[in-house]
Amino acid sequence: MTIQWFPGHMAKARREVTEKLKLIDIIYELVDARIPVSSRNPMIDEIIQHKPRLILLNKADIADPVRTKEWIQYFSDQGHTALAINSQAGSGLHQITSTSKVLLHDKLERMKSRGIKPRAIRAMIVGIPNVGKSTFINRLAKKNIAKTGNTPGVTKAQQWIKVGKELELLDTPGILWPKFEDQEVGLKLALTGAIKDTILNLQEVATYGMRFLEKNYPDRFSERYGIKEIPEDIVELFDAVGKFRGCMASGGGVDYDKTAELFIREVRSEKLGRLTFDDPNAIETDEAIESASENIE
Repeated sequence: MTIQWFPGHMAKARREVTEKLKLIDIIYELVDARIPVSSRNPMIDEIIQHKPRLILLNKADIADPVRTKEWIQYFSDQGHTALAINSQAGSGLHQITSTSKVLLHDKLERMKSRGIKPRAIRAMIVGIPNVGKSTFINRLAKKNIAKTGNTPGVTKAQQWIKVGKELELLDTPGILWPKFEDQEVGLKLALTGAIKDTILNLQEVATYGMRFLEKNYPDRFSERYGIKEIPEDIVELFDAVGKFRGCMASGGGVDYDKTAELFIREVRSEKLGRLTFDDPNAIETDEAIESASENIE
Protein backbone atom coordinates (compact mmCIF):
# COMPACT_ATOMS: atom_id res chain seq x y z
CA MET A 1 0.00 0.00 0.00
CA THR A 2 1.39 3.41 -1.00
CA ILE A 3 0.07 6.11 1.32
CA GLN A 4 -0.17 9.60 -0.19
CA TRP A 5 -2.46 12.42 0.90
CA PHE A 6 -2.04 16.02 -0.26
CA PRO A 7 -5.37 17.86 -0.65
CA GLY A 8 -5.38 21.14 -2.55
CA HIS A 9 -5.76 23.30 0.56
CA MET A 10 -2.44 21.93 1.85
CA ALA A 11 -0.52 23.14 -1.21
CA LYS A 12 -2.14 26.55 -0.73
CA ALA A 13 -1.25 26.50 2.98
CA ARG A 14 2.41 25.98 2.17
CA ARG A 15 2.42 29.13 0.02
CA GLU A 16 0.61 31.12 2.71
CA VAL A 17 3.01 29.96 5.44
CA THR A 18 5.95 31.16 3.33
CA GLU A 19 4.31 34.55 2.73
CA LYS A 20 3.54 35.17 6.43
CA LEU A 21 6.99 34.15 7.65
CA LYS A 22 8.38 37.69 7.67
CA LEU A 23 5.81 38.68 10.32
CA ILE A 24 6.80 35.84 12.66
CA ASP A 25 9.25 35.81 15.59
CA ILE A 26 9.18 32.10 16.40
CA ILE A 27 7.76 28.83 15.08
CA TYR A 28 5.83 26.45 17.30
CA GLU A 29 6.13 23.06 15.67
CA LEU A 30 3.59 20.62 17.06
CA VAL A 31 4.44 16.96 16.70
CA ASP A 32 2.72 13.84 18.02
CA ALA A 33 4.73 12.60 21.02
CA ARG A 34 4.01 9.01 19.90
CA ILE A 35 5.76 9.64 16.56
CA PRO A 36 7.97 12.71 17.08
CA VAL A 37 9.95 12.26 13.86
CA SER A 38 7.34 10.58 11.66
CA SER A 39 4.95 13.47 12.43
CA ARG A 40 7.49 16.13 11.46
CA ASN A 41 6.97 17.43 7.95
CA PRO A 42 10.38 17.66 6.23
CA MET A 43 8.98 20.47 4.04
CA ILE A 44 8.72 22.63 7.18
CA ASP A 45 12.52 22.79 7.46
CA GLU A 46 12.67 24.21 3.93
CA ILE A 47 9.86 26.70 4.56
CA ILE A 48 10.80 28.17 7.95
CA GLN A 49 14.55 28.18 7.28
CA HIS A 50 16.43 29.80 10.19
CA LYS A 51 13.53 31.07 12.29
CA PRO A 52 13.77 30.19 16.02
CA ARG A 53 11.75 27.07 16.69
CA LEU A 54 10.14 25.43 19.71
CA ILE A 55 9.18 21.78 19.21
CA LEU A 56 6.09 20.79 21.20
CA LEU A 57 5.56 17.07 21.78
CA ASN A 58 1.78 17.06 22.02
CA LYS A 59 -0.32 14.15 23.30
CA ALA A 60 2.50 13.30 25.71
CA ASP A 61 -0.14 11.84 28.05
CA ILE A 62 -0.67 8.89 25.70
CA ALA A 63 2.98 8.43 24.68
CA ASP A 64 5.53 6.22 26.43
CA PRO A 65 7.00 8.58 29.10
CA VAL A 66 10.45 6.96 28.95
CA ARG A 67 10.62 7.48 25.20
CA THR A 68 9.37 11.09 25.54
CA LYS A 69 12.32 11.96 27.79
CA GLU A 70 14.65 10.35 25.26
CA TRP A 71 13.12 12.40 22.44
CA ILE A 72 13.49 15.68 24.33
CA GLN A 73 17.17 14.86 24.83
CA TYR A 74 17.49 13.85 21.17
CA PHE A 75 16.11 17.18 19.95
CA SER A 76 18.37 19.02 22.41
CA ASP A 77 21.36 17.19 20.95
CA GLN A 78 20.20 18.37 17.50
CA GLY A 79 20.17 21.99 18.71
CA HIS A 80 16.40 22.30 19.21
CA THR A 81 14.40 23.05 22.35
CA ALA A 82 11.48 20.67 22.93
CA LEU A 83 8.71 20.51 25.54
CA ALA A 84 6.29 17.69 26.34
CA ILE A 85 2.70 18.95 26.50
CA ASN A 86 -0.87 17.72 26.70
CA SER A 87 -3.13 20.26 25.02
CA GLN A 88 -6.28 18.42 26.08
CA ALA A 89 -5.54 18.84 29.79
CA GLY A 90 -3.34 21.93 29.45
CA SER A 91 -0.27 20.41 31.08
CA GLY A 92 3.08 21.85 30.05
CA LEU A 93 1.56 24.92 28.35
CA HIS A 94 2.68 27.30 31.12
CA GLN A 95 6.30 26.84 29.99
CA ILE A 96 5.74 28.00 26.42
CA THR A 97 5.85 31.81 26.79
CA SER A 98 8.86 31.80 29.13
CA THR A 99 10.74 29.33 26.90
CA SER A 100 9.93 31.49 23.86
CA LYS A 101 11.43 34.53 25.59
CA VAL A 102 14.63 32.59 26.23
CA LEU A 103 14.85 31.52 22.58
CA LEU A 104 14.17 35.10 21.44
CA HIS A 105 16.41 36.78 24.01
CA ASP A 106 18.86 38.29 21.50
CA LYS A 107 16.10 39.63 19.24
CA LEU A 108 14.16 41.13 22.15
CA GLU A 109 17.32 42.78 23.47
CA ARG A 110 18.09 44.28 20.04
CA MET A 111 14.57 45.70 19.84
CA LYS A 112 14.94 47.14 23.34
CA SER A 113 18.31 48.76 22.52
CA ARG A 114 16.75 50.45 19.49
CA GLY A 115 14.02 51.93 21.63
CA ILE A 116 11.29 49.77 20.13
CA LYS A 117 8.37 49.36 22.52
CA PRO A 118 7.82 45.80 23.77
CA ARG A 119 5.09 43.96 21.87
CA ALA A 120 3.55 40.52 21.93
CA ILE A 121 5.64 37.64 20.60
CA ARG A 122 4.30 36.53 17.23
CA ALA A 123 4.35 32.78 16.84
CA MET A 124 3.31 30.60 13.91
CA ILE A 125 1.93 27.16 14.67
CA VAL A 126 2.77 24.44 12.18
CA GLY A 127 2.13 20.72 12.21
CA ILE A 128 0.58 17.85 10.33
CA PRO A 129 -3.20 17.17 10.44
CA ASN A 130 -4.74 15.87 13.64
CA VAL A 131 -1.69 16.64 15.76
CA GLY A 132 -3.86 18.82 18.03
CA LYS A 133 -3.16 22.38 16.87
CA SER A 134 -6.72 23.66 17.37
CA THR A 135 -7.01 22.12 20.85
CA PHE A 136 -3.60 23.62 21.70
CA ILE A 137 -4.73 27.10 20.60
CA ASN A 138 -8.04 26.94 22.46
CA ARG A 139 -6.37 25.78 25.66
CA LEU A 140 -3.61 28.39 25.42
CA ALA A 141 -6.06 31.20 24.61
CA LYS A 142 -8.50 29.88 27.24
CA LYS A 143 -11.43 30.12 24.84
CA ASN A 144 -12.86 28.17 21.91
CA ILE A 145 -11.43 30.09 18.96
CA ALA A 146 -10.07 27.40 16.68
CA LYS A 147 -12.34 24.74 15.25
CA THR A 148 -11.44 21.27 16.55
CA GLY A 149 -12.20 17.76 15.43
CA ASN A 150 -10.82 14.22 15.33
CA THR A 151 -10.86 14.26 11.54
CA PRO A 152 -7.56 15.27 9.89
CA GLY A 153 -7.78 18.48 7.87
CA VAL A 154 -10.36 20.40 9.96
CA THR A 155 -8.42 23.69 9.88
CA LYS A 156 -8.29 25.00 6.30
CA ALA A 157 -7.49 28.71 6.80
CA GLN A 158 -5.00 30.86 8.69
CA GLN A 159 -6.11 33.00 11.61
CA TRP A 160 -4.45 35.23 14.25
CA ILE A 161 -5.27 34.53 17.90
CA LYS A 162 -4.27 36.73 20.85
CA VAL A 163 -3.08 34.96 24.01
CA GLY A 164 -3.05 37.62 26.73
CA LYS A 165 -0.67 40.53 26.18
CA GLU A 166 2.51 38.54 25.59
CA LEU A 167 1.67 36.23 22.73
CA GLU A 168 -0.07 36.24 19.34
CA LEU A 169 -0.54 32.98 17.46
CA LEU A 170 -0.95 32.38 13.75
CA ASP A 171 -2.67 29.06 13.16
CA THR A 172 -2.11 27.23 9.88
CA PRO A 173 -3.82 24.21 8.32
CA GLY A 174 -2.10 20.88 8.83
CA ILE A 175 0.34 20.18 6.04
CA LEU A 176 1.39 16.69 4.99
CA TRP A 177 4.01 16.16 2.36
CA PRO A 178 3.01 14.89 -1.09
CA LYS A 179 4.65 11.46 -0.87
CA PHE A 180 6.19 9.47 1.97
CA GLU A 181 9.59 8.18 0.89
CA ASP A 182 9.55 5.71 3.80
CA GLN A 183 6.26 3.80 3.79
CA GLU A 184 6.74 2.92 7.47
CA VAL A 185 6.31 6.63 8.20
CA GLY A 186 2.98 6.50 6.36
CA LEU A 187 1.88 3.47 8.39
CA LYS A 188 2.76 5.18 11.67
CA LEU A 189 0.81 8.28 10.64
CA ALA A 190 -2.13 6.10 9.64
CA LEU A 191 -2.04 4.08 12.87
CA THR A 192 -2.07 7.20 15.05
CA GLY A 193 -4.85 8.94 13.09
CA ALA A 194 -3.05 11.60 11.05
CA ILE A 195 -4.49 10.32 7.76
CA LYS A 196 -8.17 9.81 6.98
CA ASP A 197 -9.17 6.18 7.59
CA THR A 198 -11.39 6.25 4.51
CA ILE A 199 -8.37 6.24 2.16
CA LEU A 200 -6.49 3.48 4.02
CA ASN A 201 -6.23 -0.28 3.89
CA LEU A 202 -6.97 -0.74 7.60
CA GLN A 203 -5.96 -4.40 7.61
CA GLU A 204 -2.47 -3.43 6.45
CA VAL A 205 -2.26 -0.66 9.04
CA ALA A 206 -3.42 -3.05 11.78
CA THR A 207 -0.90 -5.67 10.65
CA TYR A 208 1.90 -3.14 11.03
CA GLY A 209 0.61 -2.15 14.49
CA MET A 210 0.28 -5.72 15.71
CA ARG A 211 3.80 -6.63 14.62
CA PHE A 212 5.16 -3.45 16.19
CA LEU A 213 3.54 -4.24 19.55
CA GLU A 214 4.66 -7.86 19.32
CA LYS A 215 8.26 -6.64 19.05
CA ASN A 216 8.21 -3.61 21.37
CA TYR A 217 5.36 -4.12 23.86
CA PRO A 218 4.72 -7.91 23.79
CA ASP A 219 3.37 -8.24 27.33
CA ARG A 220 0.70 -5.58 26.79
CA PHE A 221 -0.35 -7.10 23.48
CA SER A 222 -0.60 -10.64 24.87
CA GLU A 223 -2.48 -9.50 27.97
CA ARG A 224 -4.99 -7.33 26.09
CA TYR A 225 -5.98 -10.08 23.64
CA GLY A 226 -5.47 -13.19 25.75
CA ILE A 227 -2.64 -14.54 23.57
CA LYS A 228 -0.08 -16.69 25.41
CA GLU A 229 2.15 -17.18 22.37
CA ILE A 230 1.89 -14.71 19.48
CA PRO A 231 1.60 -16.67 16.18
CA GLU A 232 3.93 -15.91 13.29
CA ASP A 233 1.17 -16.28 10.71
CA ILE A 234 -0.72 -12.99 10.42
CA VAL A 235 -4.04 -14.70 9.63
CA GLU A 236 -3.74 -16.76 12.82
CA LEU A 237 -2.93 -13.57 14.70
CA PHE A 238 -6.02 -11.80 13.32
CA ASP A 239 -8.07 -14.89 14.19
CA ALA A 240 -6.79 -14.86 17.78
CA VAL A 241 -7.48 -11.14 18.28
CA GLY A 242 -10.84 -11.24 16.48
CA LYS A 243 -12.16 -14.27 18.38
CA PHE A 244 -11.04 -12.91 21.75
CA ARG A 245 -12.72 -9.54 21.13
CA GLY A 246 -15.86 -10.96 19.46
CA CYS A 247 -15.25 -9.59 15.95
CA MET A 248 -17.17 -12.35 14.18
CA ALA A 249 -18.80 -12.41 10.75
CA SER A 250 -22.31 -13.72 10.16
CA GLY A 251 -20.98 -17.05 8.81
CA GLY A 252 -19.10 -17.80 12.02
CA GLY A 253 -15.60 -16.79 10.94
CA VAL A 254 -13.57 -13.79 12.08
CA ASP A 255 -14.45 -10.44 10.48
CA TYR A 256 -10.99 -9.17 9.58
CA ASP A 257 -12.13 -5.64 8.73
CA LYS A 258 -13.88 -5.30 12.07
CA THR A 259 -10.82 -6.76 13.85
CA ALA A 260 -8.53 -4.25 12.16
CA GLU A 261 -10.83 -1.32 13.01
CA LEU A 262 -11.10 -2.42 16.65
CA PHE A 263 -7.35 -2.87 17.07
CA ILE A 264 -6.56 0.53 15.54
CA ARG A 265 -9.21 2.19 17.72
CA GLU A 266 -7.72 0.57 20.85
CA VAL A 267 -4.19 1.69 19.92
CA ARG A 268 -5.43 5.28 19.57
CA SER A 269 -7.51 5.25 22.76
CA GLU A 270 -4.74 3.98 25.08
CA LYS A 271 -6.37 0.59 25.65
CA LEU A 272 -2.91 -0.90 25.12
CA GLY A 273 -1.23 1.65 27.36
CA ARG A 274 0.97 4.60 26.49
CA LEU A 275 2.78 3.84 23.23
CA THR A 276 5.55 5.47 21.22
CA PHE A 277 6.27 4.21 17.72
CA ASP A 278 9.42 6.23 16.91
CA ASP A 279 12.69 5.26 18.60
CA PRO A 280 15.44 7.93 18.89
CA ASN A 281 18.05 5.21 19.35
CA ALA A 282 17.10 3.70 15.98
CA ILE A 283 17.54 7.08 14.27
CA GLU A 284 20.97 7.55 15.80
CA THR A 285 21.94 4.05 14.62
CA ASP A 286 20.74 4.82 11.08
CA GLU A 287 22.69 8.09 11.06
CA ALA A 288 25.84 6.31 12.24
CA ILE A 289 25.49 3.72 9.46
CA GLU A 290 24.97 6.46 6.83
CA SER A 291 27.99 8.38 8.10
CA ALA A 292 30.16 5.24 8.02
CA SER A 293 29.00 4.51 4.45
CA GLU A 294 29.88 8.03 3.30
CA ASN A 295 33.35 7.74 4.85
CA ILE A 296 33.95 4.44 3.02
CA GLU A 297 32.92 6.02 -0.29
